[in-house]
Amino acid sequence: MSSENLPQSPEQQLRKPRVAVVFGGRSSEHGISIVTAGAVLNAIDRTKYDVLPIGITTDGRWALTADEPERMAITDRKMPDVAQLAESTEGGVVLSVDPGNREVVYSEPGSVPKALGEVDVVFPVLHGPYGEDGTLQGLLELSGLPYVGAGVLASAVGQDKEYMKRVFTSFGLPVGPYVVVRPREWDNDRLAARKRIVDFAGEHGWPLFVKPARAGSSIGITKVDDLSGLDEAIEEARRHDPKFLVESLLRGREIECGVLEFEDGPRASVPAEIPPVTSHDFYDFEAKYIDSASGIVPAPLTEEQTAEVQRLAIDAFEAASCEGLVRADFFLTEDGTFVINEINTLPGFTPISMYPRMWQESGVSYQELVDRLIQAALTRPTGLR
Repeated sequence: MSSENLPQSPEQQLRKPRVAVVFGGRSSEHGISIVTAGAVLNAIDRTKYDVLPIGITTDGRWALTADEPERMAITDRKMPDVAQLAESTEGGVVLSVDPGNREVVYSEPGSVPKALGEVDVVFPVLHGPYGEDGTLQGLLELSGLPYVGAGVLASAVGQDKEYMKRVFTSFGLPVGPYVVVRPREWDNDRLAARKRIVDFAGEHGWPLFVKPARAGSSIGITKVDDLSGLDEAIEEARRHDPKFLVESLLRGREIECGVLEFEDGPRASVPAEIPPVTSHDFYDFEAKYIDSASGIVPAPLTEEQTAEVQRLAIDAFEAASCEGLVRADFFLTEDGTFVINEINTLPGFTPISMYPRMWQESGVSYQELVDRLIQAALTRPTGLR
């Protein structure tokens, strides 16, 4: 029997829904995930929900952490770490994989395991592999636990830039030129793989962008102006992911649009524009999170352009079978057409992040956004849907 159909006891009917906010993780986006978690914890209405913060360390341990959002911030340009927030250096949190049991247990070596109570919904704010890529979503499906955001397939597609582009192309969405190098290709014949990239540059011109295939927050991306910088850029991308992409430069404006699932289906926010960042080569991690480069909300577009990018954002949401929320990133090229760059199924979610800012401008406050996502997850069943 699936957990959503289990009868509730009087105590369950009376108590507030319990939200487990899961953050940190094993990816290179560990720190920004914690910053996001702090903002979400601050925004959750404690009169409506109980909260259980669970941090995942960089080595994969699920740690019990204090409900102290003020400690989950960037300090002196340094990212927070779950290891510093954990209540114990050894204790671990365990979810049951029995769909009929939503009990969360905490155990430490040499101690009797302690029940932490039941969880009704998980709000994952993990970014990157081992959290945003369908792996956590698969665990939650096995556990019968409702969760915020995209399911297993959409999460995996949204994380892997190669297959994301393949899906978009199959649905007729406009995608820019790119080439993919998989681990086996690079390991078996590095010279042939490199030649493919050089031939791609000969066709599309320099500069190029070299990217890890399955990373986010612009981590590991290098803008390469000529052949001399190519090898170093490839090594930087492969430091984060053995599979990498090379993309041509699309000249134009960077436009983003948020998608949020309402009762009647997905709706698009007002779009935003990311202006050129003069202190950085492009809109990289430092520009986004450390130096707080800000976007223009709403983007200065015509009514027709706004309607078009909103339509494309919803089309991308539907093409990848997304749920809950998505931020869709586009280029408005010099010839006036939109080209989709990527989607993010768990976008940056601090109050100053672009996704919440776009919805704030669209009439949905940060607190309302968090509440709507939790409510949608509570009403959505796990399993095939």
